[in-house]
Amino acid sequence: MSAKTVVAIIPARSGSKRVKHKNIHVVCGHPLIAYTIENAKKSGVFSQIFVCTDNKKYAEIAASYGAIVPKLRPQEISGEHSPDIEWVNWCIKEWELNSFDALSILRPTSPIRDD
Repeated sequence: MSAKTVVAIIPARSGSKRVKHKNIHVVCGHPLIAYTIENAKKSGVFSQIFVCTDNKKYAEIAASYGAIVPKLRPQEISGEHSPDIEWVNWCIKEWELNSFDALSILRPTSPIRDD
């Protein structure tokens, strides 16, 4: 039996209305998004960990913590009311994610997870 290929996508748009730039806000010495990236890496579940963002600075921070950001998300699917299915489909198509068994969305605003 072959191992399953599981990818993680962490959505991190920059247009938060209530807390500006919450996904990169520093908490205990690290940007909030870093905790989700690190927990995904530590879990050992994911073959690849992606960040889907519309912001170059967010992409640079995510990459510095080991996530993959192949291309920035377009503004037309980065609004506060953009359904997940829009940007997930965009990621699969634009990043050519053609061969995976499962995909998990990990929200950076829920950073406390057990392994």
